[in-house]
Amino acid sequence: MKAIVITTAGGPEVLQLQQVEDPELKDDEVLIKVEATALNRADTLQRKGAHPPPKGASPYPDLECSGTVQAVGKNVSRWRVGDQVCALLSGGGYAEKVAVPAAQVLPVPLGVSLKDAAGLPEVACTVWSTVFMMSRLSAGETFLVHGGSSGIGTFAIQIAKAKGATVFVTAALAGKASFPTGNEEKLAFCKKLGADVCINYKTEDFVSRVKEETGGKGVDVILDCIGAAYLQRNLDSLNFDGRLCIIGLQSGAVTEIKLNTLLPRRLTVQGAGVRA
Repeated sequence: MKAIVITTAGGPEVLQLQQVEDPELKDDEVLIKVEATALNRADTLQRKGAHPPPKGASPYPDLECSGTVQAVGKNVSRWRVGDQVCALLSGGGYAEKVAVPAAQVLPVPLGVSLKDAAGLPEVACTVWSTVFMMSRLSAGETFLVHGGSSGIGTFAIQIAKAKGATVFVTAALAGKASFPTGNEEKLAFCKKLGADVCINYKTEDFVSRVKEETGGKGVDVILDCIGAAYLQRNLDSLNFDGRLCIIGLQSGAVTEIKLNTLLPRRLTVQGAGVRA
C-alpha cells in the first residue's frame, strides 16, 4: 500500500508518500480501507519528533480515520466486510489501509458523510473520556473548556449542553483562514453552538469572570489544553469538589502552584492522553 512516511524529524517537507507493507491483521482487529483522515496537533508533534507512537503501533501519522471495512480478525463479531466506519487510532491513518482494534471502531453517525466522519473519533473520545468518564460532569453542573472554538472545544460545548451542563469557554487567538475578523468571531461561534458564557481571554481575566458568573463559587469541571500558564488560575476557578483535567501543554509543562489551594475545596487535578 501507499502511506505517508516521516523520513526524519522536521517540517512538512519531511513527509513523503512511499510504498510500504500492508498492515498485518490481528485476531481482534479490523482492516479499514481509508477514505479520509484528519489532522491533529499530535500529528504535527510526531512529525517534529516530539510525540512518538506507542510501542507496537503504526509508525505512520494520524490518530483517526474513516473508511470501509475490508477484512476482520477471527475474534471480531460486530463488524462485517463492507461496513462504513470511523476509528480512533494509535497511528497509521495516513495510509491506504490501517488495522485497528475492533473496540476502537465506531459507526458513522446518521447524517454525517463518510469523509466528515474522519474528524470525529479523536475529539469525541477525548471529550467523553476526560469530561464525563474521568471528571464525571453531570446535569446541573458548570463546565469550562479552554480553546472553545477548537475541535475539542466545539465538541465539548455541544455534548456538555446536551447533558444539561452550563458551559463556559475561553477563546484562543483567531486563525485568519477560518476566523478572519479575530477573537470576537470565535466567541460568537461558540455562543451559536450553545456556550452560555464566552470569555475573550485577551481582554478579560477568566478567573474573575468565572467567579462573577457563579456567585463566587467557581465551576465544577475544567478541560484544559494550555498547561503550565493556566494551572494556578484553573485551580482558582474551581468550585468545591472541582475537577481539572489537563490534556495539553501548549504553554509548557513546568510550573509552580499553591498546594493550599487544593485542600480547603477538595480539588482534583488529573491528566490524560488518548493515544497512550
